[in-house]
Amino acid sequence: MAKINGNEIKPGNVIEHQGSVWRAMKTNSVKPGKGGAFNQVELRNLLNGSKLNERFRASETVEKVRLEQKDYQFLFGDDDSFTFMDTETFEQIELQRDFVGDNGAYLTDGMMVRIEFYEETPLGVAVPDQVVLEVLETEPVVKGQTSANSFKPAQCTGDLRIMVPPFINVGEKIIVQTSDSTYLKRSD
Repeated sequence: MAKINGNEIKPGNVIEHQGSVWRAMKTNSVKPGKGGAFNQVELRNLLNGSKLNERFRASETVEKVRLEQKDYQFLFGDDDSFTFMDTETFEQIELQRDFVGDNGAYLTDGMMVRIEFYEETPLGVAVPDQVVLEVLETEPVVKGQTSANSFKPAQCTGDLRIMVPPFINVGEKIIVQTSDSTYLKRSD
């Protein structure tokens, strides 16, 4: 692990602080009129999800943690967990639905995901930026609607509800942006 000064902490950095592992969510460099400058950092604990606001002076040093990232293949999900397989060792790992969170809606059979680890403890699952989903249910097209400014709700695979243009029908495959669950385009 590398040591960095408190004023060098940037959003996205993972540090060791107070005996745990934290990710910097927001930072704000403050230079008060009186006294030394400091970095106000909003931290999120990667092990239990708690949040903390902390001040770090330039003279303080913290340990910057490097997380291990491995590619896994999604195999299947059941009522309370998802199972993934390491494509190199064929070892399987089971993660709870609560741990995977909203990304669970995008998982499809055989999908490659990236799992972050800290000392063999999984910290998060990253899905691809865009996924192909099938429209399972949507309203029929209403005559006179234009695709320029109107959208309609659609139920997709993975129990995901998104807004799609009126020309999208049941059974079509669409590409969805995973960061905000928005429709991008029809799949080829």
